[in-house]
Amino acid sequence: MKQYANYLRVLAKPLAVGCVILLYSNPSAKAAVPAKPPRSVMLAQVAVKRGILYLKRVQETDGSWSHYPATTALALIALQRNGYSAHKDTAVRRGIRYLLKWQQRNGSICNPADPNTALPNYNTALSLMALALTHDVAYKPVIARGQKYLENLQFGAVDGMAKTNPLYGGIGYGSDPDDHPDVSNLATALEALKQTGVPSQAPVFQRAIIFLQRVQNRTDSNDQAWAKSGPNDGGFTYDPYGTSKTVTGGHRSMGAMTYQGMESYIYCGLSRNDPRVAAAWHWIRGDYTVTHHPGEGNTALYYYYNAMAKTLAVYGQRTVTDTHGVKHNWEADLELQLSRLQHPDGSWFNSNPRYWENQPSLVTSYTLIALSYCLHP
Repeated sequence: MKQYANYLRVLAKPLAVGCVILLYSNPSAKAAVPAKPPRSVMLAQVAVKRGILYLKRVQETDGSWSHYPATTALALIALQRNGYSAHKDTAVRRGIRYLLKWQQRNGSICNPADPNTALPNYNTALSLMALALTHDVAYKPVIARGQKYLENLQFGAVDGMAKTNPLYGGIGYGSDPDDHPDVSNLATALEALKQTGVPSQAPVFQRAIIFLQRVQNRTDSNDQAWAKSGPNDGGFTYDPYGTSKTVTGGHRSMGAMTYQGMESYIYCGLSRNDPRVAAAWHWIRGDYTVTHHPGEGNTALYYYYNAMAKTLAVYGQRTVTDTHGVKHNWEADLELQLSRLQHPDGSWFNSNPRYWENQPSLVTSYTLIALSYCLHP
């Protein structure tokens, strides 16, 4: 019965795409949107099915993936966003039980034994998103404690930090004694808070705007001295010191950071027409690609794909018209590229091991989440 239902979904997708083609062939339509080819949808659906089977095959006996809360949470997000619910799926239920046992008294969800891997912001944020997707009211207290923990991690929230401090409004990993905030950690926390119901008007989001302005290459809104010598292209660096982890270094804007920076602005309540969002969108249009991570080649490539899919879905536009005037259906581009990169066993992983991207469970989850935003926006 399940196979038959999947067959009907595969069959229905081309029909839906056909309707889109008819809709946009109407001369009265305001703007033609490149239709998603049925082939990309079907390839993506097959890739997702194979990826899900891989994740289920490598789940640990304790219900985790890689015996780590964050990796487990990512796998649970991937499964749930692709239609596998805690009510019906044993793998999801086992994974949820594993996460719940790691909530600490301070509300974080992590294994605090080793500060180098505890990374409480990262682990807690991803765990909250996984729990929220269950839609189970029983987890509300767990989520509420986690939300409070993330909010209190923010620089300037409870530590009395002045707004003039470049760290103000940011969030870091949370466990490093010399912890300092960055775009990636802040974006992950804001995404978790937004998806668990914290409104954009909340102080945590309003403080975050101040930090985000200080990591964006935009002189009109960035008050940091380094921004004056930056490219002023609307993209985002890694931290408020203008650090870029690209090959060329300097203050160069980065692919995943720019997508996450724009996503965070939107979660903070800024509209598309806001000049800060518009500047980030211009950078994305100028550096649009699915073949590599702009500025970083194949480093953090799947993290880039994940950030790209989530951000463009949140932005709410199916096409990206690049700065040369070429229209791209980003969903189809990602579907085809990610289907091509899948390994024979159904997994995805990177030949470049930096940022743990040589770990199949982690990267397969990144990819399945990205595909879920293409197939189920």
